[in-house]
Amino acid sequence: MAGLREKQKAARETRILRAASSQFRREGYRKVRIEDLAEAAEVSVGTVYNYYRTKGDILIATVAMEVEEVLAAGEGIVAEPPDGAEAALLALIFQYYDHSLEYLSKEMWRMAMALSIEAPGTPNGVRYSALDSKLAAQVTDLIAALQERGEVRGDVDAGPLGRVVFNTLNQIFIDFVRDEAMPLHALRETLAEQIRPLSRLMSPGKT
Repeated sequence: MAGLREKQKAARETRILRAASSQFRREGYRKVRIEDLAEAAEVSVGTVYNYYRTKGDILIATVAMEVEEVLAAGEGIVAEPPDGAEAALLALIFQYYDHSLEYLSKEMWRMAMALSIEAPGTPNGVRYSALDSKLAAQVTDLIAALQERGEVRGDVDAGPLGRVVFNTLNQIFIDFVRDEAMPLHALRETLAEQIRPLSRLMSPGKT
């Protein structure tokens, strides 16, 4: 019975988050009320508050749902990377980018980023930072895997290098969500322009 209750609880939470994603996209984050989310998810307002204290909590949880899915997809790329540092890094990061608007609009991303910056010590700020750390760790894992195959120089520390790559992809993504008119293909092209020389520097034989 305990297992069934946990499954039902998880299913309700997923329903709330998917309803939030739909409502925030259609109406705009600022306009949506908790009551609207409860109605869309077919749960009571009290049930929503059993899971989340604020609308910001729901937004950050939606970000977490998105990030956990791309991390799961990224595990396959880390386990069997394409040949070459450039191809491998682009494969991993492109799947991050391609999934980024699955649950969140650009406005939602901007609001989530603002929440994390305005109050970094709050649960929302801490959780957002932890998600970034997970993504940076996966990039680092990919670089380490490429080092084991001899496709990245062995004399560089994969940890700091992974953080450099993550900071690059993250800043480009921030520029993307800040510009409503920027299409996804332009985001990909901008990343490729910056990853190409970086991957050459990390390749064996480069100094």
